[in-house]
Amino acid sequence: MRPLFLLCALFLSTLSPGSAAGADPVRLTNGEWPPYLGEKLPHHGVASRIVSEAFALEGIAVQWEFHPWARSLQLAQSGKRDGSAVWLYSEEREQQFHISDPVVDSGYYLFYRRNYPLDWQAIDDLRGRRVGGTRSYDYGEAFQQAEAEGRIEVRRSTSDELNFRQLLAGRIDLFPMDKVVGFDMLHQHFSAAERAQLSFHPKPLSSATLHLLLARNVAGNDELIARFNRGLAQLRDSGKISLYLLEIENPLTQAP
Repeated sequence: MRPLFLLCALFLSTLSPGSAAGADPVRLTNGEWPPYLGEKLPHHGVASRIVSEAFALEGIAVQWEFHPWARSLQLAQSGKRDGSAVWLYSEEREQQFHISDPVVDSGYYLFYRRNYPLDWQAIDDLRGRRVGGTRSYDYGEAFQQAEAEGRIEVRRSTSDELNFRQLLAGRIDLFPMDKVVGFDMLHQHFSAAERAQLSFHPKPLSSATLHLLLARNVAGNDELIARFNRGLAQLRDSGKISLYLLEIENPLTQAP
């Protein structure tokens, strides 16, 4: 029996801490941002799926909690949860969190009506156009500065869906939106005839990467972020991340 016991002990010692029997899952907060994130979405959204599967490759389970965004971040900042997904990088956040390698890319593009086409290269090319926006959204430094200086006319509304409806009604001429989120919203809430009236310019208004945040004040999170990044790289190299992102995109034809 002694050799068998030693063999079992050796086997258990080779398991990663997250894969050992009884190990606690990593506790992450989340919010609603379909199709990237959502409590009732398949896999809780594509970004949540990527995070979960990257951890799984390291033998670590994820326990998701969905809250309003401010609450999600506060729970992670306080160390009451291990972290939160997914967020933009900032120097301020880096002081409080270990920030992962990029999980997904996010790009804001200008949507417009096909009967009022758009060609632009710089923000000032948008002068004279009625540009929609959603309150509290940050569309990038160039856009925000041009809006603050009055160089472009921005009409802020309460939701992205309302902006799309105002675009279709001709009350605004352009609307910046994350392309993937925009496609999902159009296919969830608008008819095929309505979608056919819209396109987007292929030049991004702004682009950024979204990351997993793990609280610096939670013991072991420095090792955990390294393991996550390792699993994320493996998942990306397998081609699955590209496949998952393609699955949620819809064929709204680009037009110059």
